[in-house]
Amino acid sequence: MKPPVHGTPRLMRAINDRAALRILLEKGPLTRPELSELTGLSKPTAFQLLARLQEAGLVVGDGVRAGQPGRTAEVYRVNGAAAYVVALDVTPERIGVQVADLTGAVVGETTSPAPASGPSGPSREGDLSQAGDLSQANGLSPEGGGLVERLRAAIVAARPPGPPHRVVIGVQGAVDPTTGRLDYATADDMPGWQIPDLVPTLTAGLCVPVDVENDVNLVALAEQAHGAATGCQDFVLLWAGEGLGAALVIGGRLHRGFFGGAGEVGYMPVPGAATARDGGRFADHGYQALAGGPAVHDLLRSYGVHGAGFRESVANAVRLAEGTGRAAEEAAAGLRTVAARIALGLATIASVVDPGLVVLAGSLVSAGGERLRDLVERELRVLDVERLRVRLSAVQGNPVLVGALDLALARVRDEVFGQTARDGGPAAPAHVRDRGIDGT
Repeated sequence: MKPPVHGTPRLMRAINDRAALRILLEKGPLTRPELSELTGLSKPTAFQLLARLQEAGLVVGDGVRAGQPGRTAEVYRVNGAAAYVVALDVTPERIGVQVADLTGAVVGETTSPAPASGPSGPSREGDLSQAGDLSQANGLSPEGGGLVERLRAAIVAARPPGPPHRVVIGVQGAVDPTTGRLDYATADDMPGWQIPDLVPTLTAGLCVPVDVENDVNLVALAEQAHGAATGCQDFVLLWAGEGLGAALVIGGRLHRGFFGGAGEVGYMPVPGAATARDGGRFADHGYQALAGGPAVHDLLRSYGVHGAGFRESVANAVRLAEGTGRAAEEAAAGLRTVAARIALGLATIASVVDPGLVVLAGSLVSAGGERLRDLVERELRVLDVERLRVRLSAVQGNPVLVGALDLALARVRDEVFGQTARDGGPAAPAHVRDRGIDGT
C-alpha cells in the first residue's frame, strides 16, 4: 500500500483558493465571515485568502453591506475582468458571437452574415488591419488565412473588452481527432473549413487557444447545465431542423466517439429510407431522408398541409389539428406520421445507448411544440421503448452559444483559478497580449 500523500502548504492554498472562488461565483458577493463559514476556513485564514486573491486580481471589493448588527462589512466578488472568453456559432448563413467575462456575464455580442469563402475584404476601421500579415507570419495557407480573417473580424465586431483567454466555435460536423480535419460536413455545409490541422491552424491564426465543437454537442451541454437535462447523467439530445443530429451524454460526460462523429445520425440507416449503397455517402438517405425538414415538408403536403417551408408546415399542422372536420383529421394524421418517423430513429439510438431522457430541440421541434413531443413519446411506447422520458428543449436564447460559453468558461476557470499557486495571478498568454483580439 502506498503511503498517504501529504499536502504541502502551497497545495493547500491552491485548493482553498479554488474552493473560495467557486463559492464566490455561485453565491457571491460575500463578506469575509460568510466566506469563512461557507468554506469551513477560520476567519484569519479567510482573511489571508481574500488578500491573496485580491493581489492576484481574481477578487475585488464590491462595496459594503450595512444594516446588520456590528460593524459595516465589506463584501467581495470575483473579478469578471480577470479573463474573457468568446463563443461563436458558425453556420453557412451567419456567424453569431458572444463574449463573456470570468463570471459568465455576457459583455459583448453580435450576429453577422457569413461572408463568402476565401479571403475577406478590407477590415473596418478599428478592426484588424494586420490580419493578413498575421496569417502569413504564422505560416497559414491562403485558405486557413482567409478563414482566420473572417473569424477575427466577427470576434472584433462583438467588441471584447480585453484579449480572450479561449475561443470555442460551434460548427456543423465534427473534427476527426485522427486526421485533424472537419468531417461530417461538406464544403457546401461549411465553406472554407476543409483545411488540414484545423484547430492548430485557428489557434495559431487567432493567437488564442481554440476549440472547435459540434454544434449539437454544445446544445446538449447547455441543456445539461441550464435546461431540460439538468441532473440527468444519461441522455440523448436530438436536433431536428433542416437536418438531423444528436448528442450523447453518458455518465454525465459528452461522448464524442473515436472519430469524433458520435451523434451524427442524419445518415443512420432506418427502415423506409434509402441507404448510402443506393445513392452515395452524401446523397439524400437514412434517417434524415425520412424525418429531416424537407422530408417532413413533403410528407405534410401529402396530407393537405402547406407552408413556405417545413417550419411553417409543422406549425400549420399543429394549428389545423386543433380544429374539427376533415382538414383537422388529415393534419393530425400527418403529425402522427412525423412523430412516428422521429421515434423510429430514437428507438434505434435508445436500444444502443439506453438513455433515461431524450431532449428534443431544433426548429422543427419548436414548430411542433408540446403536441409533437407528446406524439413522439406515444410512438416510442408503441415501439416498446416504455420508460424513456421525452422533453422539449428549455434553454433560452441561442443554445449553441450558451453551450460554447459554458465550455470555454469551464476550461478558463480551471486554468485561471490555479494560477495563484503558480505565478500570483491570471494573465493572457504572451502571444495574446502582443497581438490579441479585443475591441479596444
